[in-house]
Amino acid sequence: MKPYWLAFLALVGPALAQQNVPAIAFTSVPNYPNLPAGMNFGEVAGVAVNSKGHVFVFSRSNSATGPAFGAAAAQLFEFDEKGNYVREIGKGLYAWSEAHSVRIDKADNIWAIDKGSNMVVKFNPEGRVVWVFGRRQEAADGAGPLGHPDPPLPAIDGLFRQPTDIAWDSQGNIYITDGYVNSRVAKFDKNGDWAKSWGSKGTDPGQFNLPHSIAIDTQDNIYVGDRSNRRIQVFDTEGNFKRMFTIDVPPDPASRAVNGATPAGESLKRVIGQPNSMCITPGPNQVLFVGESTFPARIFKVSLDGKVLGVIGRSGRNLGQFSGAHALACLSEHEIYAAETSNWRVQKLLLH
Repeated sequence: MKPYWLAFLALVGPALAQQNVPAIAFTSVPNYPNLPAGMNFGEVAGVAVNSKGHVFVFSRSNSATGPAFGAAAAQLFEFDEKGNYVREIGKGLYAWSEAHSVRIDKADNIWAIDKGSNMVVKFNPEGRVVWVFGRRQEAADGAGPLGHPDPPLPAIDGLFRQPTDIAWDSQGNIYITDGYVNSRVAKFDKNGDWAKSWGSKGTDPGQFNLPHSIAIDTQDNIYVGDRSNRRIQVFDTEGNFKRMFTIDVPPDPASRAVNGATPAGESLKRVIGQPNSMCITPGPNQVLFVGESTFPARIFKVSLDGKVLGVIGRSGRNLGQFSGAHALACLSEHEIYAAETSNWRVQKLLLH
């Protein structure tokens, strides 16, 4: 395996020269999954896999009959282990506004995080709603977009402002990144009761600037993808800061952004290694996979102590390339699912 783009180091400066990182060979399964005739995804914000190998896709779609701005954009689909379409879950659900992520717990319950309605919904494996967290704004009260004052308004226990992701520790406690506005992690116990939260907007350790993804290892270390701060922070289950690390691997100089201008100079430094999505493989020898934002748009294999072990793909529209790897699901160290917002698809990746 060859060193990854060493020639580009001089362009981005020594601060980004982490180490020689090999490119990981992989195959992206073509025509995955098998969509019914005439069906297409919108922006795919979430992907998850249950214990049976069924794949769940949370898509920003179903907005064709709404207004050009502010239309509901969320549908949750299930596919079997062969990629065949099974069903739509929660069709027309009151919580659906803008899909953000979907996760599966150890009992195969399905959890959907909707950024637009500020809600988190737990479905049982049969697709019935059993718990709801948060509450959407009511039309009767003049519902409108949330403001983004800086600093944010004080967070309210049990409510969210644009939540992003969810994970569970070994005791079944629930951790929700909250999110675009509140810049905190919210903790509920295994019974769904409010426990605590930690974090505020900022750049200090324990602060966040868009906590966008979350994952927990078998030792109950909590990894939070602090996207706009371009770092991953690690906490214990009480929210005590333990450590943090960054991903500092320069991109292929031939890469171009799929949408918009390709960042360069200081703009490029701000987006390299931004943790847009994360997943941790099953034990005992766990590794972390991290997806960048829309550019440079790569996926990284990372040890739990923060060392980058390899890089997968680059920015682009074609199969095996990425733009906006918004969610990752790790079935194993060799089988990864990537949900893409800009490319409107899910890729099934087989690592060699």
